[in-house]
Amino acid sequence: MKSVTTTMVGRADEQAELVAFVKSAAGQALVLRGEAGVGKSSLVSHAAVLAEQEGHLVIRAAGVEAESGLPYAGLHQVLHPLLADVARLDDGIRPVFDAVFGGVQGDPPSVMTLGIAVLGLLSRCAAQRPLLLVLDDGQWLDDSSADVCGFVGRRLAGTPVKLLVAVRTDLTSRFDTAALPELPVSALADEDAARLLDHRYPELSRRIRRLVLEQAQGNPLALLELPAHFAGRSSDLSAEELIGQHGMPLSRRLQRLFGARIAALDERVRGELLTGALDGAGTPSSADAAPGTRYRMRDADSAVAAGLLDIEAATGDFVFRHPLVRSAVVQMATPNQRRAAHLALAQVHREHLERRATHLAVATVDPDEDVADILEAAAESATRRGGALAAVTWLTRAAELSENHADRSRRLADAAFVAGHAARLGQAHRLVQAGLAPGSTGSPASVLAAAYQALYQDGDVRSTHRQVSAAIEKLRDGGTAAVSAVGGAQPGEEVLTRLVILLLAISQYSGDRATWESTRGLLASLGGLVTERSRLYRDTWSDVTRHGADWAGPVRQAAANLPELEPWDVTRLGAAAYHLDILSQYRPHLQRVVDRELETGAVATGMVMLHQIMLDQMAVGEWAEAEDTGQRGLDLAAEHGHQLFAAQSRAYLAQLAALRGQVGRARDLQAEVDAWARPRGLGFLTQVADSAGATAALSSGDYEAAYLYAIGITQPGTFRPYAYQASRTLLDLVEAAQHTGRVEQARAHALAARDAGLPLVSPRLGLITYGALAMTAENEREAAEMFARAESHPDAARFPFELARIRLAHGIRVRHVQGPVTARQYLVPAAEAFERLGAAGWTERARAELRATGAPPRTSTLNLASLTWQERRIADLAAGGLTNKEIGERMRLSPRTVSSHLYRVFPKLGITTRAALRDALSRTEEPARA
Repeated sequence: MKSVTTTMVGRADEQAELVAFVKSAAGQALVLRGEAGVGKSSLVSHAAVLAEQEGHLVIRAAGVEAESGLPYAGLHQVLHPLLADVARLDDGIRPVFDAVFGGVQGDPPSVMTLGIAVLGLLSRCAAQRPLLLVLDDGQWLDDSSADVCGFVGRRLAGTPVKLLVAVRTDLTSRFDTAALPELPVSALADEDAARLLDHRYPELSRRIRRLVLEQAQGNPLALLELPAHFAGRSSDLSAEELIGQHGMPLSRRLQRLFGARIAALDERVRGELLTGALDGAGTPSSADAAPGTRYRMRDADSAVAAGLLDIEAATGDFVFRHPLVRSAVVQMATPNQRRAAHLALAQVHREHLERRATHLAVATVDPDEDVADILEAAAESATRRGGALAAVTWLTRAAELSENHADRSRRLADAAFVAGHAARLGQAHRLVQAGLAPGSTGSPASVLAAAYQALYQDGDVRSTHRQVSAAIEKLRDGGTAAVSAVGGAQPGEEVLTRLVILLLAISQYSGDRATWESTRGLLASLGGLVTERSRLYRDTWSDVTRHGADWAGPVRQAAANLPELEPWDVTRLGAAAYHLDILSQYRPHLQRVVDRELETGAVATGMVMLHQIMLDQMAVGEWAEAEDTGQRGLDLAAEHGHQLFAAQSRAYLAQLAALRGQVGRARDLQAEVDAWARPRGLGFLTQVADSAGATAALSSGDYEAAYLYAIGITQPGTFRPYAYQASRTLLDLVEAAQHTGRVEQARAHALAARDAGLPLVSPRLGLITYGALAMTAENEREAAEMFARAESHPDAARFPFELARIRLAHGIRVRHVQGPVTARQYLVPAAEAFERLGAAGWTERARAELRATGAPPRTSTLNLASLTWQERRIADLAAGGLTNKEIGERMRLSPRTVSSHLYRVFPKLGITTRAALRDALSRTEEPARA
């Protein structure tokens, strides 16, 4: 049996590093990077043999080009020998693998969730015996698998697990940005190349030897293969004629050499090699790999004799001598031969939906509705597992194989819909245009795609509302039969529902009463064609003050099965949950899947998830995390050209800056959002900008400005219809009105909140309604009663900023009526809450009120020990007079990051301005010195 390893020449340094890698007690990862044929496979084989000798369990796998678009195909190959141990894992980890590999419904994991589960599995398997994972041809690994391998590779320290990956330099891969240690594998030095050639071919003539060395350029595979190619050739041929086309890349030249040998094989063996190559057969694998996971080539001894295959010692299977052989086999085959091989593989993998679909998509030429159905089902499966891009490919191919125009249009519309949510708006538009009937100038699906692009790229709510409304009216006026006939079995209903939901989204962004009333009127005219879910979105997205009171239960019920929903359905329910202030219940799911969607799935939907995560982080007081989430969302929106999402991220960052007392930053962001959104009629965003302005003004004590911003959203004593910030800014308007002497307006607004039934709509609205009533109460009995109802609200702790504001206001009132000692029980927890949150302006106000009660002054409830190393270093530099830019240059941080750190430092040191920083550091250092 022929060995698959070859004595290596000139690789002493690389072998030494691999020896150190294998024998190291610490878990780690290493990426070998080099051109095709340079010897990466020989090096990883050398490392695998060495690891086995050292007592390691070695698992080998290789990326397969044909599966590079199949989500988690590579990871399944890597982990398959270990999956038997999943049954012994705890209940928290096992469902993660079931959802990815088991084909069962489950919570689709993010890269982090799956990566942590993989780490747990590997650590368990390596508990008795060190483990080495060897992955060749990493450039062909699917993106989902590569991301998980990168996540795991960065976290192997402290485990008995090592990961060795080989990738080609001439092809891009996710490992290029995986931040794993690398070992470059370069061509052999001239003397080593000559030594390898002389060792293998000592009888070469001087002329052929010179030609081989010249053309091989130190590439070991070329040094081993070119002499056989020259054998028997005339010595009067030029080097270019012997090798092939001058200037052709070496990898292409080598493929041509292998092609000549493949052509010499009989047809049956060539077919065997082709089937194996298309399925990734003959990749290095462990001896205990499950049978049936790869096609096993049979009766191919002639290919071994031709130097195209080797025989793996552990399993006796035929393996390709080099990946370039596999590529040459595929390239030499005719289209009919490739289709026949794919058809055979579809039968081999008939129990695996997505793998079967991959082969059927290539094997089928003529329209075939059964195959199209399989591709459609595979697309749905991939979408739920975060494979939106694969889903677009399968749906597009399904459309091409459809037997009638209606089904073709429907599938192209579905592909366009998924592409739009994957931030491929241009592709979505092209797919819709491809689905138009000959001579047709438009369709509901084309309106859908065009409106998505206009809304999310340009923030156009005016024309998109008209266009989408007209498309819905056209379907309505055609009647139920017309709706059902748009594209086959119930496709019109699906398109209509998508149009309705898009119209609701447009109306939400408009924040305009007339627009919303037009939308609600149109939906009312549709009657039973409007789904229950669409009605839920209509009432919660439009005006929760008037329509949201009865929807919390249905939202909870609908969100009970989030893992079974498409990602865009998750975010739609998330928006409803946000308006009803119950988003915290669903944030864990959003955090589990957002990375997956941003990396391999519905990118635009992932950006919406980031918005929802940030909003909940702000609500519960996780402000530092919210800053990071918001900045990430802004960067992604700018990268993908989603100007609407970029403005929305800036609006939320403005609100956050206002809460933290970063008044200058809040006003800058507010102005930027307002300048972009107001001309476009984006009331949703201008209301957020006005809200940020009110909060920033309150934080800095400018109550008149706060009042003017607040009444720009809604007038006292009423909640402007379809202005979603009207109810959310209840405390802002009440407090600003009181501080500016507008006591009657403040009281009227609090009573309006009670009369509108806000406590029945959401827990947060209940909390702030009772707080507003306490602030404006006309007697102390009512004030105490309303405050008690606010403080004892079951969900009060979920909204720490609002609760602290209510306690502060009540403490101030109590100080004036009952005296300073009684007031402290309200003022102390308020001050401590503001300080924990990092609300600098509010902290200073609460501390001032405490001082007014005679409480002893203190620098802060926290001291220097609470500062991180980075925060302390930034604080010292700022105290020394350096600007944010100068600090950033010294610490290699952006000025924005420096600013963010400083505003976390301020409340910890009990200050609100940069000028007070030096004194604060001096005061806090005194106890430390003592």
